[in-house]
Amino acid sequence: MEKHLPLFPLNLVVFPDEELNLHIFEQRYRQLINECLEEGSTFGIPSFINNKMPGYGTEMRVTILHKRYEDGRMDIKTRGINIFRLVDFENPSPGKLYSGGTVRLVESEAEMGSYLNELVTKLTRLYELLQIRVDLDTATPLLSFRVAHKIGLSVEEEYELLTLDSETERQQYLIRHLDRVLPVVSEMERTKDRIKMNGHFKNLDPLNF
Repeated sequence: MEKHLPLFPLNLVVFPDEELNLHIFEQRYRQLINECLEEGSTFGIPSFINNKMPGYGTEMRVTILHKRYEDGRMDIKTRGINIFRLVDFENPSPGKLYSGGTVRLVESEAEMGSYLNELVTKLTRLYELLQIRVDLDTATPLLSFRVAHKIGLSVEEEYELLTLDSETERQQYLIRHLDRVLPVVSEMERTKDRIKMNGHFKNLDPLNF
């Protein structure tokens, strides 16, 4: 399915169902958000990475207008709806201050994925090592999107995750990342423990040569 969206390129990746708070200050984006609020329409955030727009992004809906300042700036809350692929890009969109373009929506089924248990086990281990409390709702479909910002992916890696077609593929991608990260984090924790012990009184058995 194709549709036209006003576009708000940003140097980040937004996932479906993710909430994103934005401070709107540029005149062109004030126009864009005001139109979304008045018409109940959506807009797109295409990811802008390494000074280019590689093509994927997320359709967004404004859910809350937190504050409107006297000078026209706004604080808003938005939510990701659909992943899209950019078909064409106009900057600015005809008759507007902001850019726009035709996008093709990417169908994303609410899958549980085939590697859910393995992913949850590795995520749990990571958070234990980091001593971070994270509530994992493992009964929620598309878990990969829920945890993607919480496991140390770069923005380029988050973008690659956004482009994968199935939840199973995304889970495999995150598992490969965790397989690289966990040994490093584990060694860091052992190093921290050794540093903490340095200078403490030690009761050591004598060596028997």
